[in-house]
Amino acid sequence: MDVNLEILPLSSWVHDVTRPVLISGPCSAETEEQVLTIARELVQQKITFFRSGIWKPRTRPNVFEGVGSKGLPWLNTVQKLTGLKVTIEVATARHVESALKHSIDVLWIGARSTANPFVVQEIADALKGVDIPVLVKNPINPDLGLWLGALERLNKNGIKKLAAIHRGFSVYETTRYRNIPTWQIPIDLKLKLPQLPVFCDPSHIAGKRDLIFPLSQKAMDLNFDGLMIECHHCPEKAWSDAEQQITPDDLRILLLELKIRADHSDDLKFVHNLEDLRERINKIDREILDAFGKRMELVRRIGDFKREHNVTILQSQRWEEIIQNGLARSLRLNLSSDFITGLYKQVHDESIRNQNLVMNAGKGMEIGN
Repeated sequence: MDVNLEILPLSSWVHDVTRPVLISGPCSAETEEQVLTIARELVQQKITFFRSGIWKPRTRPNVFEGVGSKGLPWLNTVQKLTGLKVTIEVATARHVESALKHSIDVLWIGARSTANPFVVQEIADALKGVDIPVLVKNPINPDLGLWLGALERLNKNGIKKLAAIHRGFSVYETTRYRNIPTWQIPIDLKLKLPQLPVFCDPSHIAGKRDLIFPLSQKAMDLNFDGLMIECHHCPEKAWSDAEQQITPDDLRILLLELKIRADHSDDLKFVHNLEDLRERINKIDREILDAFGKRMELVRRIGDFKREHNVTILQSQRWEEIIQNGLARSLRLNLSSDFITGLYKQVHDESIRNQNLVMNAGKGMEIGN
């Protein structure tokens, strides 16, 4: 999947790009007094952008869905009295028009909207010719293509000040998180678009405030550019998402405890030792690939035997035996069970593909990929 976007650096629209660039504010704007109270406290934490939900997409009706357009002048007051730049979520062309009319500094597209190309296109069309930064949250489902597609639609319509926000992914089963992190997806996004700033929203991943710090630290350790953290002066009385909001003072403590590591070191001893360790890894990787090649050669020979004796490709008992042996050995080698299970699944899929090729050689048939 080739991706070629023209994205301006973060420094073109953020005055101070010292990590972490911080976006903070309440989940929802509730009253003008509430918004101003939180903004005045957060300005002391040197946040870059003040966030607040004006329109709230809710799963079911008859719950608080935001104050709507009447909250926009409140954010103008925040701009005037604190000097903070403000950002809100938009989900329709009408939202965009209202936000632009009220000089909102930055817009973001929520996870539910990112999942719908029609909605993203409507927003992109409403922004055509407008020079404003747009942040794009990942879609609710773990689909890198949808995330990239949203960024592409905006970029095609001239939006060059782009950033992504990782807020986790929905799953049906209950986990310790509100939305599971699945860090590999934002990492893959960063690998495809290294020039794209990536923020983390630990509030929406966590769903509860005690997980916000470790998630923030993980994001910083993965070299994310910034954080979007929900803050409320009285979280227990918040009108929405009360359990995942922290106080401005909690945010101050979080920032004091957060360890920000450099992405490189000029220390010659460090560089030499790192290069030595990496070369040793390269050697092991070559040995692993050679071993995989030899394994697949044996797999193809097994495919020949099965074809000669009219035996099926899939052998469930053998597959279970391989998994159990691998998991038992992984404990002794300090390897995670998830890693081993995922690795063996990939190896098994490739083995099935190879045996299928052998079993159906010359018949123009192949299953799996």
